[in-house]
Amino acid sequence: MARRREQVLDAAVEVLGAQGARRLTYQAVDRTAGVPTGTTSNYFRNRAALIDGIAEHLLTLERREWAALATGPAPVGPGELAEAMAAFARHAAGPGRSRTAARLALLLESAARPELRAPLDRGRQAVLRHSTEWVRLLGSGAPERHGRILVDHLEGVVLRQLTLPDGAFDPAEEMRALVGGLLGDGAD
Repeated sequence: MARRREQVLDAAVEVLGAQGARRLTYQAVDRTAGVPTGTTSNYFRNRAALIDGIAEHLLTLERREWAALATGPAPVGPGELAEAMAAFARHAAGPGRSRTAARLALLLESAARPELRAPLDRGRQAVLRHSTEWVRLLGSGAPERHGRILVDHLEGVVLRQLTLPDGAFDPAEEMRALVGGLLGDGAD
């Protein structure tokens, strides 16, 4: 039963991210999940519950991804950090596009539904903890500020690529310049 619920939530993320909030219906989620009609409504009795479920599911998925990154070796230099950020941006705007677009759709939804802000903010805080720790390890004099700037820039780069796609998308050079500028190290 838990696996079926996760299957439905994975499909809901896909529908929201690929087709937008207006196309997020029980029928679309059931069809995408390949489950019998009515399955989504059995788990989520109304649209608000489905949106809440998606928000929590995205938080769980992103927590797993960042935990995997955090358990790997920390970047040993500004260039390595910049490349890791560029790789993340390429993934978020490429293979992870639907999930990224779903998270952005939820951010917009949170303007009208403030209760969504808590799970979205928990996800952001986890990312900020990682970025702060990475720049701290690299000698940042203001790790909280620099970690936040890196995350904000990363989100902006990904948003730009999702909304105004550039076929030659490779943010590595600008990430090197940003990381190098923040850490006072010529990473570019």
